Amino acid sequence: MAFFDELKDRAMDLGRAGVAKSKQLAEITKLTLNNAGEEDAIRKAYIEIGKLYYAERGMAAEPAYVALCERITAAKINIEENKSRIAAIKQEGNISDDEAASYVETNVPPEEPVTGDGTDEDLPPQA
Repeated sequence: MAFFDELKDRAMDLGRAGVAKSKQLAEITKLTLNNAGEEDAIRKAYIEIGKLYYAERGMAAEPAYVALCERITAAKINIEENKSRIAAIKQEGNISDDEAASYVETNVPPEEPVTGDGTDEDLPPQA
């Protein structure tokens, strides 16, 4: 009988250890997800800081920010030129907004957001 009692105690210990480990792993997962959310909040704050700086100082940026502000300005100009060309093409071909949107949705693969030169060097540092 002592053998079965010892076996039962070992099984109980293993069960308790498994439950404790599961709780630890669940807490690690929860904290990791929380960190990812905080990192996303940081990225969003960096973006908002950049937007605010560009709105307030983009045309008279401090030397360290001139190249980045010029890249934003050039991209905005390109976007407006593209929008004008899209409108002209739609008018020439009698294409509706719905037709164009439907075609884009089905034929253009989604892209990952990239920085100006295709690297992550321009992104704010991660904690």
